Amino acid sequence: MAAPTGRTGGDVGPDQRNSARQDPIGPERPAGLRRRTFLEGCAGAGLVSASACTASSPTRTPHRAAASGRPESERERPGTADWRIRSRGPGTAVVGYTDRVSVTPGEEVGLHVSTTSPSFRVSAFRVGWYGGAGARLVWSSGRIRGRVQDEPRVLSGTRTVHAGWPRTTVLGTAGWPEGAYLLRLDAEDGHQRYVPLVVRSTRGAGRTVLMHAPATWQAYNRWGGHSLYAGPSGGYATRSLAVSFDRPYDSNGAEKFMVYERAAVVLAERLGIPLAYTTGMDVHRDPGVLHGARAVISLGHDEYWTPEQRRHITAARDAGTNVAFLGANTCFRRIRLEQGTPPGRTVVCYKSSFRSDPCYADQPALVTTDFRQSPAPDPESSLTGVLYEGYPTDAPYVVHTPDHWVYEGTGAHRGEGFAHLVGVEYDRVTPSAPTPGPLEITAHSPLVCNGRRSHGDSAYYTVPGGAGVFATGTMRWVEGLMAGTRDGGRDHGMDARTRTFVTRTTENVLRAFAEGPCARHRPSPRPNVREVYRSEA
Repeated sequence: MAAPTGRTGGDVGPDQRNSARQDPIGPERPAGLRRRTFLEGCAGAGLVSASACTASSPTRTPHRAAASGRPESERERPGTADWRIRSRGPGTAVVGYTDRVSVTPGEEVGLHVSTTSPSFRVSAFRVGWYGGAGARLVWSSGRIRGRVQDEPRVLSGTRTVHAGWPRTTVLGTAGWPEGAYLLRLDAEDGHQRYVPLVVRSTRGAGRTVLMHAPATWQAYNRWGGHSLYAGPSGGYATRSLAVSFDRPYDSNGAEKFMVYERAAVVLAERLGIPLAYTTGMDVHRDPGVLHGARAVISLGHDEYWTPEQRRHITAARDAGTNVAFLGANTCFRRIRLEQGTPPGRTVVCYKSSFRSDPCYADQPALVTTDFRQSPAPDPESSLTGVLYEGYPTDAPYVVHTPDHWVYEGTGAHRGEGFAHLVGVEYDRVTPSAPTPGPLEITAHSPLVCNGRRSHGDSAYYTVPGGAGVFATGTMRWVEGLMAGTRDGGRDHGMDARTRTFVTRTTENVLRAFAEGPCARHRPSPRPNVREVYRSEA
């Protein structure tokens, strides 16, 4: 979110027998996180090397994983309804984080846990269709002894929170299919938290790549008192200038994934189209998964991008890979991933304090601010086609071109509205902003934001390489997939009619984009920006 602007289970095998290990436990500590001296300084001050681990009780693997790491075979497998959290308990009950945002199948990942309970267990749930269950239990651990970890350290220069906890256990992922996972921590006293993990694909050729947004998850994470938005008092002036993945997420441990991404994953897997999984941070480091991909899907809240990630997605588009943006405020913040051990564990974004960014003097393209801002302005509309405009708003989504292929089968007519679907942030087509080519506005929704009347837009365009690009222009699109269901706790008043509309439209986009370069098999855009925005064109 920007500041308001108004406009601006495989069975246990030889390589998994030690996949749940833990550090020896020390003397009992009081409930809550133990006070430790603050360390002040620069990079590296909060890094603690992993300690040696000792074996815990044997792992349990209740279901056999698919023979291949590819997710296609997962669609028809039986799922479980018991993947949801029943009791979060107090903030210190059980929390954890992984030492990698993503792994490839078979790689190990360290898990760092603090709990006031004597022991806990870990269950790995792969998110997907699974006959409507929503997830499958792929792996679970035995009992692991719990401990209360030290309080986090805060680096004074950037107000970066580092938990810096030693590894509690190591998970082996052999036999885990590619996909989005929720590691659920179950404390002995009944309290639970999630830890998200992506088992990423190394090849995306011929597939639709779902691109998760952990940099945005971390930007909003207030665990330890600081996020990129606020400090302990809630004030913007004391926000972090850099945030670390070496700490748990707040709330249930996976709130941003649950609200803005999970429902789109479930829908994509239900369709049975070939899928690949990655994160924006992985695309930043290695764009190989995009080579030959049919499409790449940016999920519901994907605000924080590096310049490298943006270049790689743009190059994939120009080579014929379709791109869909199922949210708003996408590619708005320009960030930097700091090196370290392991690399890329810190997200840097100075925002309005960009003149204090160490890169300001001699590396303007790396200055961490909004992409549209100096010293190296490059508005996001040159990729997305739409421009982020404001927050907050709540308005109906109004269809403008009902005969467009994205709305096929919805029965929507021109001027029909779907209440509350536009919000809480929105994008619009801005005639004066740079765009890749002629745009077709498919939805044009009147709204009011901070007392100013404007519009939110959905838009579609194609490029000479054949790729099609569709942007919904609203943050609530993925939430609309859950409207009126038990998983729609933040449906904002959206109803089943809206859910049906959003679902069918998303199906149309995913199916069409999975066929390859969309300009070759779907009608090209009918440019209408001048017609829609006569007073601004």
